[in-house]
Amino acid sequence: MRTFAAKEGWPAIRAGWADRLPEADLAALDEAVAFAARHHGAQTRPAGEPYLEHLLEATRVLVEGVGVTDADVLRAAVLHDVVEDTACPLGEVRARFGDRVAELVGWVTKPEGGERTAYLARLRDAPDDALLVKLADRLSNVQRLDTHPRPAKRRAYYEETVRTILPLAARYPWFRTWFDGWRTEFRGLADDR
Repeated sequence: MRTFAAKEGWPAIRAGWADRLPEADLAALDEAVAFAARHHGAQTRPAGEPYLEHLLEATRVLVEGVGVTDADVLRAAVLHDVVEDTACPLGEVRARFGDRVAELVGWVTKPEGGERTAYLARLRDAPDDALLVKLADRLSNVQRLDTHPRPAKRRAYYEETVRTILPLAARYPWFRTWFDGWRTEFRGLADDR
């Protein structure tokens, strides 16, 4: 099972993509990365890594795993948590990055105070590009799920991923294969107490 890391940071990742993406698209990603870094600030993930690493991992999944080169989809991947996890309103994303990026971010943003099951069910009707962003996000979240500090969270997130995300992944051969391997490798988390 391939894992995606981003510890080396955006400049190194950007340099590695110079042969995959046009300079104009890389410049558009520069802007999105700077925007996300500014809004997420010093936020960290549950295992303590800088939040920006997660955003870059999700984007890496799309470029290096799936082969996505659409700059709007990649910018949405970088920005996918900025509305949900910071004080940034969706309107600011729209004003800065356009309607399409804002629409994709909107699809993958859990509504404030919204019920998680309803949010995940709504994704069944999401456009393909929004699902690609969501699947990349979830892949980043679960690829090292066994390192999450809370066993109950590991178990619940594993079960939720199998129940709600794997059916969405079935439409995309690369994601279907990856998540099938992940489910097998991490199945012990279902019994994690």
